[in-house]
Amino acid sequence: MSKQQIKQLIENRIRRDGLVETGVKGVQLFRITEPVRCAPAVYEPTVVAIVSGAKEALLDGKRYEYDSSQYMCCSLSMPVEAGTPTASPDHPLLGVMIALDTRVMTELAIAMENAAGAIRKPRGGPLPPGIALARWDDAFSEALQRLLQLGDSPADTAVLGDGRLRELYYAVLKGDAGDSARRAFGVGNEIARAIEYVSSRLDKTVTIEELAAKAGMSRAVFHRKFKQATRVSPIQFVKSMRLNSAAMKIAGGMNVNEAAMDVGYVSSSQFSREFKRIYGQSPRQWRHARQRPAAIS
Repeated sequence: MSKQQIKQLIENRIRRDGLVETGVKGVQLFRITEPVRCAPAVYEPTVVAIVSGAKEALLDGKRYEYDSSQYMCCSLSMPVEAGTPTASPDHPLLGVMIALDTRVMTELAIAMENAAGAIRKPRGGPLPPGIALARWDDAFSEALQRLLQLGDSPADTAVLGDGRLRELYYAVLKGDAGDSARRAFGVGNEIARAIEYVSSRLDKTVTIEELAAKAGMSRAVFHRKFKQATRVSPIQFVKSMRLNSAAMKIAGGMNVNEAAMDVGYVSSSQFSREFKRIYGQSPRQWRHARQRPAAIS
């Protein structure tokens, strides 16, 4: 299957900047023609496949740059800085964003582990990172094209959409990003479950001891495995998730004090101090200087 055919399918359906729904839940097309500097964002479990242009994400100093040669698979909720610095009218960023449904990914990952003849890798080694870049292999390209072709028929989309999406998930789990995705969604996904727990409680106090207990690990083991998967310590992760979420809310127009309270800060002065230390600007300066990217994080 040709990437050019996939690109044509996307170009035919999105003419202006922004996001376009495909009719399949969690699958959106995007187009950006203006450069966007890297800014705080929270990546949810998602696959992003680009057919034109390039995108970048920063996680604790490590830069992930991806374009039409590699797709990005984020299997854990992650606080990052993301941008589209090279987008322009002549060279637009064009692609598809696919949310990873936890229930379906877990079913597939466990089925793969239980399949007859499945090769199981030892679980004692380091955890793969929560963000991975993967080659467009034939299985992924074919599954993506079949998924996007559904847009020609609302009836086909309604009847076949979930099945085609499941086929794409399976291609991801078998591909270069499969190790990371299987560890996040399959058996032994304690770190992913701890991150999901944190992400749903940003407005509450969560201790490392509480997270370690949820994962069934000692504090020391949990700390080590968490950092393998996210590149940062649990404490750094929680703070980054809170501040990045608040920065996105503020850039989107939310009142600074309200954004601070939404992510668990009781003291607005403490929030402002920590925000400025991380981003070099006060929350109010940030609101005036930045706008949340219109299309994708």
